[in-house]
Amino acid sequence: MAKRRKNGLYQGISEELSALMRTGWADTERHGLQLSEQAPYAARRRAALSERFPGERLVIPSGNLKARSNDDSYPFRPYSGYVHMTGDQARDGALVLEPRADGGHDAFCYQLPRDSRDNDDFWTGATAELWMGRRRSLTESERVLGLPCRDVRTAAHDLAAASGAPTRIVRGHDPSLEAAVITDEERDAELEEALSDLRLVKDEWETAEIRKAVDSTVRGFTDVIGELSRAIASSERWIEGTFFRRARLEGNAVGYGSICAAGEHATIMHWTDNDGPVRPGDLLLLDAGVETHSLYTADVTRTLPINGTFTPLQREIYDAVYEAQEAGMAAVKPGARYRDFHEASQRYLAARLVEWGFIDGPVDRAYELGLQRRFTMAGTGHMLGLDVHDCANARNEEYVDGVLEPGMVLTVEPGLYFQADDLTVPEEWRGIGVRIEDDLLVTDSGHENLSAGLPRAADEIEVWMARFAG
Repeated sequence: MAKRRKNGLYQGISEELSALMRTGWADTERHGLQLSEQAPYAARRRAALSERFPGERLVIPSGNLKARSNDDSYPFRPYSGYVHMTGDQARDGALVLEPRADGGHDAFCYQLPRDSRDNDDFWTGATAELWMGRRRSLTESERVLGLPCRDVRTAAHDLAAASGAPTRIVRGHDPSLEAAVITDEERDAELEEALSDLRLVKDEWETAEIRKAVDSTVRGFTDVIGELSRAIASSERWIEGTFFRRARLEGNAVGYGSICAAGEHATIMHWTDNDGPVRPGDLLLLDAGVETHSLYTADVTRTLPINGTFTPLQREIYDAVYEAQEAGMAAVKPGARYRDFHEASQRYLAARLVEWGFIDGPVDRAYELGLQRRFTMAGTGHMLGLDVHDCANARNEEYVDGVLEPGMVLTVEPGLYFQADDLTVPEEWRGIGVRIEDDLLVTDSGHENLSAGLPRAADEIEVWMARFAG
């Protein structure tokens, strides 16, 4: 039974109302459901995870709702490792890989079943379907996921009673399941590392989903261009809302908080307040990505002259970032070190900063000391997939110290940021921020720029804006 609200209008349920609510409901079980497209790929991912942990019980929760305030929750977003291994997005679930005596694992999914109409929970409970919406039945989930499914309300008891094998669990997503098992933090962290490692190389299904995300993102950027006049009349919020509309129409949502940074806000790496003015003559840095219904996201940035034309100084800075991105993208190919594209972009920007007199040379010394970072701020990219910063818990030797392989998807996003209060640069440079970001798929022969549908060069940007700007 749900916790009664302190200020609820109804203080109880009469027997007559309870009886009325339990009668007259149609059977809505869905028949003829097909296995999801992702299910065979998820099965292969589970097999790869199984090989890494022979003889061990593995528990991967989907996560729980998080309260926003009182009884209002944030929109639920499942743990990416759970989604990758199951193709499922249900809350309060868990994937369990139970070791077999003859090797390998039996996989099954704990899920919250549909509410019974034999008690009042279906319309008054904390997970009541009449409040929260219809869930799949366990039988329906089995057909869609290709996995045996069990009632999650028994999961904590089942795990506490389980014996005969050491257990690992991904922490931080379901306190009740964590409390039910005896594990070791270091070994649990190794499970989370493995789940990130296994997402480094995308299969063809994942690549197709990222393409969808990028294609929708391209349309979202074009939407923004078409409504710039409305943003000028209001604020950065109009830009945020315009892109969000596309994300919700064609996908699940945005993959991360959109950065709609006009003027000096473009110098702030993660500006998400998006409440500033949009002024002709300034630049707009738009960093945004659509998340597909399967939760794969794009991550693209363009820096645009709000009035449609770069000033000479804006163009000089923009061209430097563009050329740095070109250098970085040229380094993205199979067999290259992951760090190569970062170093290529950063070395180029260090050279320009020395040339402009903003840092002391020679260039090699400046780069080795990291002096360019005053103006470049961050690294030049990251892995992309189910998370905008995908595979974040992967082992260093597999990620930042690793080698690029076909199927990896990453961003290349150099930038220059001259803060409004930076007295080391001329006044006219202050408050200008430029970043260009594209999503690259490593191929057998090099790379493919998945976001090439958006113009990048300064001349192309101006032509594009003249065509679509509203």
